Amino acid sequence: MLKIKEIISILIVTLVLGFIISNLYSLSYFFYISLVVFIILLINYFAKKISSYYLDSEINVKIWEMQRYGFKPKQYFKKPVQVGAFLPIILKFLSAGFINWLAVLSFDVKPKIYRTSKRYGTFAFSEMTEYHIALIAIWGLIANLVTAIIAYLIGIPEFTKLSIYYVAFNLIPLSNLDGNKIFFGSKIWWVFLVILTIIGLNYTLFII
Repeated sequence: MLKIKEIISILIVTLVLGFIISNLYSLSYFFYISLVVFIILLINYFAKKISSYYLDSEINVKIWEMQRYGFKPKQYFKKPVQVGAFLPIILKFLSAGFINWLAVLSFDVKPKIYRTSKRYGTFAFSEMTEYHIALIAIWGLIANLVTAIIAYLIGIPEFTKLSIYYVAFNLIPLSNLDGNKIFFGSKIWWVFLVILTIIGLNYTLFII
């Protein structure tokens, strides 16, 4: 189930993305784009929730945070900065409206208490591996790609475009975004999703 903090996080980034994508062309268009973004985020969220359930784990979705800003030991913020909430706006203005950055959420994973006894019978193997975490991120993005195809078939071009763009940005292997989790958990899956996304991006060029 959605937790209060997760709901707030999703709503905040929904409004941020609705703002940068719609350019506030009109209030109705802003709400329409925000609704599309909200549905895309929920699809990704619930796909991850379901996959984590079958992996006997729990996920916590939050606004993408970044604490380290350099490679030296002291180059980090005292508290994590929620870059997912303001980076899209900054890039929108710096790029003169060209870049709509859509990677705004990340997630943490923890195994359920009974996962150990159910799978292995010992607490020595209770930790989730990088591959398990990658699988959760993978199914979230696959759900977005599948719904993008469905939206294309039923004639909702904006949903198709934004779904594919969302996947594309989230495949960037940066910080603790989905792309980073997938890249280090399974490079084969990462390459496969990148290829699918590139194909999808090519098709969006023909979508009005």
